[in-house]
Order: sequence, then C-alpha cells, then structure tokens
Amino acid sequence: MKELEILLNRRWVLKSEDKALYYQVRDGLGDIRRFATEKMGCQIVENSLLVKLEKIPAIPEPFMGILDFTSKEEYAFLCVLLMFLEDKDEGEQFILSQLTEYIAGNMPKQSVDWTLYVCRRQLIRVLRYAVSQGILHVTDGSDDVFMEEQSGEVLYENTGASRYFMRNFSKDIMEFDQPEDFQESEWYEMDENRGIVRRHRVYKRLLFTPGLYRESGPEEDFEYLKNYGRRLAEDMEQNFDCQVHLHKGSAYLLMGEDCHMGVEFPGNNAISDILLLCCAKIRQRVEENVWQVRNDETILVDEMEWIQLLREVKAEWGAGFIKQYRELPDGEFVKKIMEHMERWTFLKPLKAEHQMLIYPLAGKLMGQYPEDYVPEHTTEKN
Repeated sequence: MKELEILLNRRWVLKSEDKALYYQVRDGLGDIRRFATEKMGCQIVENSLLVKLEKIPAIPEPFMGILDFTSKEEYAFLCVLLMFLEDKDEGEQFILSQLTEYIAGNMPKQSVDWTLYVCRRQLIRVLRYAVSQGILHVTDGSDDVFMEEQSGEVLYENTGASRYFMRNFSKDIMEFDQPEDFQESEWYEMDENRGIVRRHRVYKRLLFTPGLYRESGPEEDFEYLKNYGRRLAEDMEQNFDCQVHLHKGSAYLLMGEDCHMGVEFPGNNAISDILLLCCAKIRQRVEENVWQVRNDETILVDEMEWIQLLREVKAEWGAGFIKQYRELPDGEFVKKIMEHMERWTFLKPLKAEHQMLIYPLAGKLMGQYPEDYVPEHTTEKN
C-alpha cells in the first residue's frame, strides 16, 4: 500500500503543496483505513486541506520529539503559536510583532524578554519549523532581521493546517497531572494487555520504532508475537516491501528497496558508518566473552567501559572518518555518538547507575572497512 507508506513517511499530505498526491492518497483511503484502524488503532484525518494518519506511539521514545528543537521553551512557543492560530482563518495574514506580543502575554509561569537574542532565536527556530511543516507561509520579509534585532518584522500567512497538528483526546486533558496520563488516555477504560489493544501496540511498535524489545515494553507483547507472530509477519510482508524478523527478546521490521516509511538506517551518511563500526566492536566484545548477553538479549556494561569502546573505534578507524568527526576531541566524539546511538535505540544510558544498557539491535547490524582501505585524505610515502 504505497499510499499508506506515504502517510507513515510524513506528518500529512497538504492539498495546497501537492494536489496530485493529495487526491492519490484520498482515493486509497478505503484500504488505508482498514489496515490503520484494525491493525494499528490509528485514525485518519481527511478534509479539504489535508490527509493525515494520526501516528500516536505505543511507547514514547526520545527520538520521537521534534529534533529541530533544542529546549523546552521552543515546545512552549510552539504550543502558544498553535493557540494564536486558532483564532486565524485559513489564508489570514499577520505580522511577527502580533505574535510576539501574544506570546509575551500568554506564556505560562514565565515572562519572555524579546530583547534577549536567545529568546528570539528560539522563536525563529519554531517559526521555521512551522513553515517547513506547512503550517505557515512567509509572505514578506526575512526572519534573519528579527534574529538580529527585536524590531524586525515578517509577514506570515496561516494555512489552516495548524488546527490538525495536535491529536484529539478522548477525555479532558485538564484532568491530567503527569506525562504518563497522555499515554494512558488512548486506552481509557480498556485492558491494555489483551485483545485488540495489545495487537495495536505490537503493530505500532514494529512500525514506529527501530526495534521492538522485550526489556522496554509489556511481556504480553512477546506473548502476542509467540502466538500470532507468523500471521503478523505475513500481514506486514503482503502490504509492504519488508521482512519481519522475530527473536527471543526482540523483533524488527526490515524494509526492502521499494519501502519508504520514515528515516532509514543505515543511511548514506558518515554517522551511520560510525555507528555500524561501533556495533562491530560490541559484537567483538561479546565473541571474546568480555561482555555477556543477558536472557532478554540486552547487554549491561559500565559507563567507562562503553566510553573506552567508542575511543577505540575512533583510534582504530578515525582516519577514515570525514573531517567533521575525524577532528572532534574525544569527549565531543563520545557525546555525539552516544546521542545518535540512543536516538536509534541501540542503547539506553542508565545515568543513576552509571551504566549502559545495550539493546539487541546493536547485534543485528555491523560494518567494517575493507582490509586494503586507505583514507582519501592520506597519501602513501615512497
């Protein structure tokens, strides 16, 4: 179902940006709805502006945030921006100073000082994200001017899509006291570990995350895979160009060349190459009995042992890295690689214990340079 892949691969399909694709997806909604609602428990939003698949994760993961954002304030600015646009009609224009005045008056529990460069930069990051998602259009002006000085103006146009950015909730969220309440609201008054709810959760975990791990979810999910895993694999492989791999403590959806459902790993980039080299080192540690694999296929190691492994990767293979990573100080290199490995769920830092929990995905993939490889930036001496 290529149309379902399209909806899984992007936030939404906007009619104003790609009319042909909008009608293509809308014409295929019959099959999409059957799979999305029966297997995944995901709702379809369809109107004259857009078509959207509501992709609510079964288990929230760090990589599911907005990677363009670097602070909590930016999320707060985005929420207030959506509030501001609630009162704007589709196609209605406004200037930046109207928005900054609204934000200053509606930010909860804190004041906003637009004379500070950091505040202006955070807001511009949010507005650029809104433009990239099709929520706003820039009609006139440049946000670089506002970045430099508070008086800078930009003319924006509201597309109307902002009203469909947030999900719909089955109950009043004003009753929620903690983040977990938002997750639990999806299964309000239902047994989460039986029947249709469990099926929805397993399909979502396979489709929305790099790996489904026994360690990081309900044990009932693996009971479902034990009983219905073959049927699930046939279902997935009939609808997508993919393979489902089931293991004792993990499960994966491996996409084929004609399948596109989000960001793929490994990608054609330097960071993927480095992560694959790290995975090879992890496998080497296991094969040499330095690190032990536990019953759930995870590995628990001391934080300093893990840092030492990353330093070994850089020392052994760093000559083949691109300049950006080759010249990074060891501390910065370790920090950046750990961020990417956590984002791809290769590992989870256990900060209180000063340990690293390495997930089985790290044993699923590995990479190495050819034995006769010579880095491009080096030359042989005669």
